[in-house]
Amino acid sequence: MLIGLLLLLLPLILGYLVVLNDERWRTLVSRSVGATIHFILLLMGLSLAGLDDLASQFSRMGVQALVLFALTASLNLSALALLDRWRHRRQSPATGNDSSGGALTVSLLDGGRLIGVVGLGVALGLLWPQLTMHADRATEMALYVLLGLIGIQLRNAGVALHSIVLNRFGLAIAMTLAGSSLLAGLLVSPLLDWPWAQGLAMSAGFGWYSLSAVVIGDQLGPALGGVALFNDLGRELLAMLLIPLLTRQRPAMGVGYAGATAMDVTLPMIQRAGGLERVPLALVSGFLLSLAAPPIMLTVLALGSGT
Repeated sequence: MLIGLLLLLLPLILGYLVVLNDERWRTLVSRSVGATIHFILLLMGLSLAGLDDLASQFSRMGVQALVLFALTASLNLSALALLDRWRHRRQSPATGNDSSGGALTVSLLDGGRLIGVVGLGVALGLLWPQLTMHADRATEMALYVLLGLIGIQLRNAGVALHSIVLNRFGLAIAMTLAGSSLLAGLLVSPLLDWPWAQGLAMSAGFGWYSLSAVVIGDQLGPALGGVALFNDLGRELLAMLLIPLLTRQRPAMGVGYAGATAMDVTLPMIQRAGGLERVPLALVSGFLLSLAAPPIMLTVLALGSGT
């Protein structure tokens, strides 16, 4: 168990040690992450094609994703609302907020593209079943590459250590979001007949749906990888609806519910809705959640496999 965990965490740690000063290299790493994610999702589709009773599997995935999403969203927003109340951060309503429609459309298209890649893998697996034979092994190898690239991305994200230490509210937002998400994972486990470690891992993507789908798909199978994808994609889409409404008056809710996406995908919306003063909160909370997601998922799965 420990050796398997170290093998998975090692590329992430080694990647985090790499400092890139050239913007061209950072761009190359970013594109490589995207290409690797698409490749792994294609392999996940191939693995799905090899499952028995595929229609029943898809129906089960939908129910599980809906239950997990509903419980996680409820606990996240309740906990973040309490944090806002504790901080007494009541301000005047935001003025001139941009509509979230454009960003929501982009996110829908992006999520649809990833789902389409999985669908392409399913189609290829059904047409040529021999392709499914080595999908699991290829996925494992590609995951090591992805974790190394993600480590490099996180190290070169432009978030200084001192800004994390000094921004206590951003740290509190990240801890509240992570804690309430993991609690939701524990509570949903008996409802869906999951082992406790599986429930924790499924709730630990924090909105990073491309990563959670890949890690969960590799460790727990393609069906649960699909559940993780839909759960975290749902977080991002709901966040885009809530950010214009909540970010200025209730920053913990507006920024925090976006999860890991607060440092990249939803950051422009957060800035428009809450002003420049919300940007440090988004960067710190999003960075910490992005940094925490891979090791939490891998660690709890390793612990669960040893029980």
